[in-house]
Parts: sequence; structure tokens; C-alpha cells
Amino acid sequence: MPLSGASKPDRAPVRATIEQPSYIKDHRKRLRERFLIGGPDAIPEYELLELLLFRGIPRRDVKPVARQLLETFGDFNSVITAPIGRLRAAKGIGSSAIIELKIVEAAAQRLSRARMMNKPIISGWNALLDYCHTVMAHRETEQFRVLYLNTKNMILADECAGSGTVNHVPVYPREIIKRCLDLSATAVILVHNHPTGDPTPSQADIDMTERIEHAARVFDIALHDHVIIGRERELSFRASGLL
Repeated sequence: MPLSGASKPDRAPVRATIEQPSYIKDHRKRLRERFLIGGPDAIPEYELLELLLFRGIPRRDVKPVARQLLETFGDFNSVITAPIGRLRAAKGIGSSAIIELKIVEAAAQRLSRARMMNKPIISGWNALLDYCHTVMAHRETEQFRVLYLNTKNMILADECAGSGTVNHVPVYPREIIKRCLDLSATAVILVHNHPTGDPTPSQADIDMTERIEHAARVFDIALHDHVIIGRERELSFRASGLL
């Protein structure tokens, strides 16, 4: 007989396993099969977004969530690049789903960056533009990046030199030149985005580019270009006759 007052052995709480409803399970299976057979072009944006949300939202119908995200942010790219704070505010999406979206964003950036590295910029110009659009086109605030090049016009470093507001980013020519000297860079390409979507340069953009060019010239550092990234297109200062 057990002693009076003796504690009972601990027992792990029993948790009920919540199964997916059959209609959700079947829909997910069909969508995955259609994606594997036809590829991304075989499904619309909201279904591609559904595929991403399956892991983060395992037991609910994610179609309404996918459609709501697209309605809120505009398109697939804008969803996966949306700030985490804005995603948290979206209805029906939690931390697990946000992580899945951000994994895809990080993978896209690394893939596009890999395509432009270790090759001369002239031969990899389109890859560079693809990378810049991937990283910057859907940002809601301005970001200023600098690509530092060696004597063979290959990228030594790709660095963010500043982040700002919806229409301004602080840039310091002295810091850019100092970094050139640290890296033994002989040329730079400047890149920043316009969250409005219109890559037309402002007078402030033109003045800032001139200051950086003048500072670089003192140290025999070439300013190859300044590219402004918009939502759908970009503008090259060099091609536009502004450099």
C-alpha cells in the first residue's frame, strides 16, 4: 500500500493530435503536384504564396490568407519583401509563416548576388541589375548601396552605406572614399532605390553624385555609374548622360 501523503508520479499531459481536414489535405497535395509537374508558371501568384504558407500554417486553409496578403501588399514580391512589422499586422499570419516568407526572400537575394559575383561587371551587368531589383525594388524606405571594384572591374564588396526614409537617405562621400582605400578599390558603382517606384533622379541625387565623383577623383577612383532602382525599371546616370 502506498504511504499516506506520498506524491504520485508525474505524467506527461496528453495532447490531442489535430488532423488536417481532408479537403485541406487533398488541396495541398493537388497543388504541390501541379507545381512539380508544371513549375511556377503553371500556378497563379496566390497559389505560389499558398505553397509557402503551408509549412507556417499547417492545419488551416491558407487560400484566404494568401489572397489577403496580395491584396494588402500588391504582388508576390512585395509580400515576401514586406517589413516584418507590417507582416505581423496582417490578419491570419504568425511568426512561423513570416519565417517561411523571409527564408524565400533571403534565398532569392543570395542567388541573385551569386550570379553577379566573381565576374567583370561589364559581362555581368544584367545580373547586377537583377540583384539590385531583388534587394531594393520593393523596399518601403530608401537604401544606398556601394559596389566596390578592383582593377579588373570585379566586385570586391557590396555594402549598404545608409538607410533612410521614404524619400531621403544620408550619404557621406568621405566614408565611401575611406572604404575604397581600405579595400584597395579602384572604382565604385552607386545604387539606391526610390520607394515611389519612379527612378527619375532628384536634384539632391544629382548633387550628391557630383560630390562623390569629385571626392573619388582626388584619389584616382572611378565612379562608373549611379543606378536608381524603381519598381519596374531602373535609371543609369551614365546611360542618361548625367555622368
